[in-house]
Amino acid sequence: MYKVFLTDDEPFILEGLRDALDWSSFELEIVGTAENGRSALEKLREMRADILITDISMPVMNGLELIREARSIYRDLHVIILSGFNDFDYLKQGMRLGIENYLLKPINLHELKATLEGIIEKLDSRIKGSQDWLQEDIGVLRDNIVNRWLRGEIGPGELHERAEMLGLDLDKEWIQVALGEGSFHKEDLRLELHRLAERDGLGIPFTDRDGTAGVVMFPEHPEQGEKIVRELLDLLHSALPGEDIRISIGDVVSGEEQAGHSYEQAKKAMEFAFIHPKLELLEYVSLANHLLSADKSLSLDWSDYAKLLAAKETDRMHAKIDEDFARLAEAPGMTPSRLQNAALELILHLKLELGAIKKTTETELIREDTARRVMGAETLGAMTAIVKEIGEIAVDSLVSDTKSPVIGQILAKIHENCAEELSLKSLSAKYNIHPVYLGRLFQKETGDSFSEYLNRFRIERAKELLGNPALKVNEIARMVGYWEMGYFYKQFKKHVGVSPTEYKSLLQA
Repeated sequence: MYKVFLTDDEPFILEGLRDALDWSSFELEIVGTAENGRSALEKLREMRADILITDISMPVMNGLELIREARSIYRDLHVIILSGFNDFDYLKQGMRLGIENYLLKPINLHELKATLEGIIEKLDSRIKGSQDWLQEDIGVLRDNIVNRWLRGEIGPGELHERAEMLGLDLDKEWIQVALGEGSFHKEDLRLELHRLAERDGLGIPFTDRDGTAGVVMFPEHPEQGEKIVRELLDLLHSALPGEDIRISIGDVVSGEEQAGHSYEQAKKAMEFAFIHPKLELLEYVSLANHLLSADKSLSLDWSDYAKLLAAKETDRMHAKIDEDFARLAEAPGMTPSRLQNAALELILHLKLELGAIKKTTETELIREDTARRVMGAETLGAMTAIVKEIGEIAVDSLVSDTKSPVIGQILAKIHENCAEELSLKSLSAKYNIHPVYLGRLFQKETGDSFSEYLNRFRIERAKELLGNPALKVNEIARMVGYWEMGYFYKQFKKHVGVSPTEYKSLLQA
């Protein structure tokens, strides 16, 4: 087993890291922990470690100093940096030290697992080519930056700094996002798609957080986007003969700030493969228009189903499905294939609506055999039973996501009293819940760590107050809970992309 050493000045982070993964399944063993760099270094002098996972900001000795000193003991030590702050200077220094990845807290477990798997592969093969290592590191950092860009999680200033460091040219007029999937292993398509994109200069290849391979393309004009994608499809067919390949694309958008819109459309377009399995190119705009035209011809009111889903009304949804399909079956010119298409489109609408409510594309509402079951139903009752089953699963998914009373009270406290000193430690004592468990529960039910949610809420409130010319920036900082101005400026720039002073000037210009 390879040996792992953990360093972080927050005990609950160390405990969380221990519990977050089944380390033995990776053939890894945690051999020690420390709460500051100096203590970690002393322990590392006495025990061998292959992988060091360390916080970057710690008392006594910070993470960068620890890495430098530890490398003097173990030259081939592999390092993963953790940080609660997205600090560009730290990232540059970390890259110069040859880190494997720079992970922001709360830690994305998929990214941590992928990084560990990459390190294990290096350790197994004993690769010594530093250039190859550098390329792998850059690929991970590139995916991280592109994903944050497309999800609106990075400000323009930081985006351009990091893009310049990695040699990514984002100064383009037109942008379009394409995502690929096929009938074979995702990794095969990802490698080939990335290889072709880099070889032919088609754009910036990346892998999104769902593991889907994609390319951010830069057509010279809006009409060129589809042409580039069709060329990419031809290249993929030549490289992977006999495989079913699909490319989904969002619209061509103008300017980097709209790139996320194209990515969202491309993700939604992928869903349409469920009712159009033979389409190789899934273009969101044309497919969405098809749904609108289908609405009129089939006379199903999708908005009614959306309301029933949001209200978690299973019985009323079942009754509406029976009523609508009984009416459609009696409509002049209706055929079994049209009824099947109506059923499939209703299921797709339910999936898209569920994704919009839960703000995720990872719902398991539609299984691989759903379309086959609908098309193979021998009676109208059998077909509507499948649709009702899907509707019930969608409602159950929302019911299971209902927030616990404790989390509801914490959210209310943040919204009403964000200027107070709020922490997981104080709240866990108030509600008599272990802070580690409370932190996990909060992240599970909100999608954010407690600190990230609190900072984002405070910054949004600060943005509102900055529109008041009578208030000074330091007054606003205290009004939203920041008593240390440097930290307020850092958090504001992280979330907004400019300083509070610059933002106030823009509002008053």
